[in-house]
Amino acid sequence: MLELKNISWEIPDGDKILKGIDLEIPDGKMTVITGPNGGGKTSLAKIIAGLEVPNSGEILLDGENITDWDITKRAKNGIAYAFQQPVRFKGVTVRDLLNLAAERTLSEREICSVLGEVGLCARDYIERDVDASLSGGESKRIEIATVLSRENAKILVFDEPEAGIDLWSFTSLIDAFQKLKNESGKSLLVISHQERILEIADYIVVIADGNVRAFGEGKDVLPQLLKEEKESKCPLGKDKKGENN
Repeated sequence: MLELKNISWEIPDGDKILKGIDLEIPDGKMTVITGPNGGGKTSLAKIIAGLEVPNSGEILLDGENITDWDITKRAKNGIAYAFQQPVRFKGVTVRDLLNLAAERTLSEREICSVLGEVGLCARDYIERDVDASLSGGESKRIEIATVLSRENAKILVFDEPEAGIDLWSFTSLIDAFQKLKNESGKSLLVISHQERILEIADYIVVIADGNVRAFGEGKDVLPQLLKEEKESKCPLGKDKKGENN
């Protein structure tokens, strides 16, 4: 289990983004973190992954304090993170990247399967370089595929996985999440305001103004979110000016 205890974090100018977050991420379940813009969702994901260090509080993985671990050590111990803006690598093929993520040589069949789960035809991508020749959506899907290929991962963290993905690929992504949460036994932690992703969540966490505003089973939390959205006429994940998070 992943536990966050009194996590606070502020940016250099002193603006506090997270204000004492207490949260337990259930094992083997799909937990979606949602909420209004600027509430701290992505900051929390980066702190879990080890990209940022909290100013105070503790992060526990299966009871062990990992607060001071960097992203590499966390990855080796089972936390996999898909960047919101994927990194590109000149001279590294999709095959190379998936093999690095899996820490072994994947078979053609395995590569085809993991790329298919994110809506990519392996025949067209397996030998392509992960560089600027890829569109933003293609890079995003390949980034997600690297997380899916991580066999040792216990917690899969996805930061707005729907960003830059077309409708057909988004449907494939929903199917991949459904399969993962039903068959893998891994914990999925997804940052998203997409209703279709919220609909398949086992648990939903609402982060607003740096605090946990709500936490519970998806079937209980989502109806309340949709009611609030309807009353405010403000789509999930947008403020009243319509600005994206």
